[in-house]
Amino acid sequence: MKRIILVLAVLMIFGSVYGQGCMEASSEEGVNVVGYIQAQYNYMFQNDDEEIEPVSSFTFKRVRFGLIGNIPYDISYYSMFEFSPNQENTPFLLDGFITYSRLAPYLKVSMGQFKSPFSLELNTPCQKLHTINRSNVTGALASPLRDRGLLLSGGYKKWLKYNFAITNGTGLQSAENNYEKDYHGRIVFMPVDFISFGGSFGMRSMEPATEGSDENDTMNLFAGELEIKYKDFLVQAEYITADHESSGGTIEHPGDCSTDPWTEILPAGTTTKAGYWLQAMYMSKWNLQPVVKFEYYDPNTDEDNLNEDNCVKKITTFGLNYFLNDWTRLQLNYLYKAEEKYEYSNDEILFQVQVTF
Repeated sequence: MKRIILVLAVLMIFGSVYGQGCMEASSEEGVNVVGYIQAQYNYMFQNDDEEIEPVSSFTFKRVRFGLIGNIPYDISYYSMFEFSPNQENTPFLLDGFITYSRLAPYLKVSMGQFKSPFSLELNTPCQKLHTINRSNVTGALASPLRDRGLLLSGGYKKWLKYNFAITNGTGLQSAENNYEKDYHGRIVFMPVDFISFGGSFGMRSMEPATEGSDENDTMNLFAGELEIKYKDFLVQAEYITADHESSGGTIEHPGDCSTDPWTEILPAGTTTKAGYWLQAMYMSKWNLQPVVKFEYYDPNTDEDNLNEDNCVKKITTFGLNYFLNDWTRLQLNYLYKAEEKYEYSNDEILFQVQVTF
């Protein structure tokens, strides 16, 4: 904890701000209404003897509306609600925080519910993702994707940006259930205009996977990121790893607005999880942007990856983005999924239409 405080004290010397809001106000006066709608079609390939439903469906990825604005002096607010009929108990508050930017020359303080300051991919706004889905490693290890707490953010010109948060650790729409707090932070360096690199860390305390255990599970997370943007080319990569200390048992993950609920079986002791993703794209003069993304996630690096659940996957996404204008985008993705133990027919075709306002 002392090391974290020391790092923050050094970072507060720098200037410029770096917040957690996914959208910006179009005017500095009054209330701004913002949001976006992502209508989607999904098709999953399957063998004739498999029963996976739905195989073909029209759906919504996200339907979000928000109110953001500024109040004199140096106070701003940000709220975003999820209205998608695919999400349970909608509508619900996705983000909601108040920010004060006059505490120090180079520091903003926010309090409320916001996205976790961990991972390049997680902190890429949903309406600006280059592929329709985030990678499996981000969904698994950056969880909870959103939480309630206190956020410090700042930076130095265009050269450095940072975020640090203290949160409940219980995630979206969940009240605090213990006295422990989670800590997440992210720092990004931009020494030249076309390169940025950085890292994230997280320290989590969770309810024990073993029912009746007196000690909480703990998880230490680390991530490294790289982005190269040269003219119309963009390359991004990230590696994430986590050490999960547990007494063993079953964890029910509720999911978030970008992930489905899932169940994880943990052995007793320390489980090391790791994965990475890499993507490259090119924006052509015709507003067409081809994208190729490769991702890999291993939920237990100490195993031989041939366990019965066959959950280790390598996914290659071939995508094409077309921008009709500044507010409308079409995305077409083909997901080739390769399992470690044995392959089966579960590739996907996704098509999405997005409008922002």
